Amino acid sequence: MGNFYRDNDDIQFLFKHLDLGEIAAYAEEGYKYAGQFETAPKDAAEAITNYNLVLDAVGKLAAEFIAPRSEDIDREGNTLNPDGTVSYAKGIAESLNALAKADVMGFTLPHRFGGLNFPNLIYSIAIEIVSRADASLMNIFGLQGIAETINFFADEDIKQHYLHDFAAGNVTGAMVLTEPDAGSDLQAVKLRAFQDDDGNWYLHGVKRFITNGCGEVLLVLARSEPDRSGGLGLSLFVCDRGPTVRVRRLEDKLGIHGSPTCELFFDNTPCQLIGERQRGLVTYVMSLMNGARIGIAGQSMGIAEAAWRIARDYAASREQFGGPIEKLPAVRDLVIDMKMMIEAGRALLYETSRVVDFEVGLSKIAEGKDSDPAAAKEAKQALRKIKRLAAMLTPMSKYYCSEMSNTVTYDAIQVLGGSGYMRDYASERLARDARITTIYEGTSQLQVVAAVRGVCGGTAEKYLEELAALNYADRVKDLLALLAEGTETLKKSAAYAKEQGVDYMDLWGRPLVDMAIALINGYLFCGQASSAVTMDTAVAESDDAQIPKKVSMADRKLMVARRYITRNAAQIKAWAEQITSGDKSSFREYEILAGPVPEIG
Repeated sequence: MGNFYRDNDDIQFLFKHLDLGEIAAYAEEGYKYAGQFETAPKDAAEAITNYNLVLDAVGKLAAEFIAPRSEDIDREGNTLNPDGTVSYAKGIAESLNALAKADVMGFTLPHRFGGLNFPNLIYSIAIEIVSRADASLMNIFGLQGIAETINFFADEDIKQHYLHDFAAGNVTGAMVLTEPDAGSDLQAVKLRAFQDDDGNWYLHGVKRFITNGCGEVLLVLARSEPDRSGGLGLSLFVCDRGPTVRVRRLEDKLGIHGSPTCELFFDNTPCQLIGERQRGLVTYVMSLMNGARIGIAGQSMGIAEAAWRIARDYAASREQFGGPIEKLPAVRDLVIDMKMMIEAGRALLYETSRVVDFEVGLSKIAEGKDSDPAAAKEAKQALRKIKRLAAMLTPMSKYYCSEMSNTVTYDAIQVLGGSGYMRDYASERLARDARITTIYEGTSQLQVVAAVRGVCGGTAEKYLEELAALNYADRVKDLLALLAEGTETLKKSAAYAKEQGVDYMDLWGRPLVDMAIALINGYLFCGQASSAVTMDTAVAESDDAQIPKKVSMADRKLMVARRYITRNAAQIKAWAEQITSGDKSSFREYEILAGPVPEIG
């Protein structure tokens, strides 16, 4: 019997390695709900047991029910009906029903709405597991952030109207943000929101590239202030799918075929305002998108994990030149690098999710009406710092994990050779599915622009200092010295880029962010290698595949940390040389180097 949670040694290790008790206390607000709701734990031990049981159930469902349907879903796709409604692929509808029956469609919603009230970290693990089974299904499962946004910002009547149905899996939702002329630049949104004489709100206009736009509950970004351009003219609204909302077309896409991407037309659609006017983009949508970006990072992880497993199995079983192709040094190195990139992405994503859980928990204390004044004051002080860190780590995670997923799925096809290009294996589907992850919810370029502000603004430096100050085992001391050296190199590179101006900083943003990620992951790997946690199952490691040597997961993590940090040490120096070169040819010689605009057609 398969289980995508139990069969992943790294997830099992991190579940025990990370301090889940601390984030559980934040999520449960000191366990004050115990006894009030059936799902509310009374202490950390019970909360962690609940997390483990639910992830186990999701892992089993993903392996035995969702994954077997993924290939048919990819081929079948969705159907646009004559009346403007959409029918899911059969497997998507079945899987959504199964997830609803498993009571996991309200993962982070409060107990009072029937939700599990789980931390973001546990949700990220679940997203990865579901995405490994079917990345397109995750696009609907992972839209639970819509319910979160309603819970955070809407009034109580709206919460009561929608959130019980979300938690029960009776409805799905959509983030209705982009338009034909407003993609990444959401400040250019034109869809009109207007009021009648009685103060009722309505929506009119077109939205495009809307994931699950056929969902029952739509969160819509619209221009409520016709006399104001830019973000301050925008508000956020919620409406039901109904006769005034029509799906005009389904996009014909490269991948993620099970997830309908819709063009919507709103014909004076009744809606309700979420929160306050003019805060739609700056406050509400940014919060929504930050959660979505972490979700895409989790989706990327699941896709990469699935691709690596196919490649690893093929490399061990495919006989060429008198033996399995994993005996070839080039193939062996490729498979190892894929595995290490996945573990680096997972470390970064889970750390980001943990930091976001701290941010949410501190916000509840700082803003809570019943909070002790001294505790609220202390929480507000800590919150300022954690917000800056979350604002840097979130785009870092989305950028790194999505780029990593594309690299791993590309390399997986390479390991399989011609077979990987054929539909006989899932490798080609995974590569198609991975491609969108660097694009939607903000392209990699936009994630770099967001993250580099934290790298050059001091947030990365302070965070690396905190990581360096943690307790580590003696066996990683030489690695810590390399990381300290790399941190000094990053500081000098960031200072140089900052002196050259914002344009130069953005120009060289990618290597600056790459350096910071390499150092952060280096420290996270050292922490894992230092952990006293040992796994019940051992890991086989040997130069001779016929004579496996059993090592603990913690010891294996030391090997991972050593390879990752030592190899990146040279790369950090190379990045620094590029950044401090002063090369501005992209500005000065663009027209010459890029060549003239070609005629298309």
